[in-house]
Amino acid sequence: MPRKKKHNSKEMPFLDHLEELRWRILKCLGSVLLFTLIIFPFSEKLLNFLTAPNDCLKNPAEIIFLKPTGALIVRLEASLVAGLIASSVVIFYQMWQFIAPGLLPNEKKYFFPGLISTLLCFSAGIAFSYWGLIPIVLPILYGMGTDTITAKINLNDYIGFVLRLMIVSGIIFELPIISFLLTRIGLLTPAFLKKYRRYGIVIIFIFAAIITPPDPASQIAMALPLIVLYEVSIFVSKIAMKKRKAAEAEAEKENK
Repeated sequence: MPRKKKHNSKEMPFLDHLEELRWRILKCLGSVLLFTLIIFPFSEKLLNFLTAPNDCLKNPAEIIFLKPTGALIVRLEASLVAGLIASSVVIFYQMWQFIAPGLLPNEKKYFFPGLISTLLCFSAGIAFSYWGLIPIVLPILYGMGTDTITAKINLNDYIGFVLRLMIVSGIIFELPIISFLLTRIGLLTPAFLKKYRRYGIVIIFIFAAIITPPDPASQIAMALPLIVLYEVSIFVSKIAMKKRKAAEAEAEKENK
């Protein structure tokens, strides 16, 4: 019996930890569901917003839906993605509440500045894609037709393409934040980024060629901001390196 009691005392904290994680995940899912339900009544405006880059073109494509439930499904998908983005603050906060007890005081102070920076970078990526990249990409794609073959696009395909491009751009714009975090934990250095800059630029152009149409204009439009982000990441890595060295020096003083 004593052994079993001792075993349970070790198991309970871990089970409590899992229970807390479960509830925080449920809160995140509940937040996504709530925002999705709030946004859905405005899904018409959301679809108009997403199709505006096409409507503003000189020769816009005709966007149609091919199934009776096609428009409804697209509205639900667009509302879900918007709800997920709107819930990002809640999701980050729940993550913070879960991991904060295990962090040191000097580590906790980086969370809220990091949260704001992450949201700003993601928003900048979405804005760049919506106002900068999509208006360039769509005419090029439509131009692949002929005089007798014009663009008539399924609504589901169009919205999926636009949302994927916006989300991918938002994630790519997190590069400086990732650079800061990796440098802080010692997995990355400014010297490494500088040394492999030319390889990084080549990879950027290859990546731009993969996610954009096969023409120089759209590839350059995607690659140039990424190159700027790479340079910003070097600068951010330098700042993170200085902070890491200062923290290590302070820790050594305390140990002495």
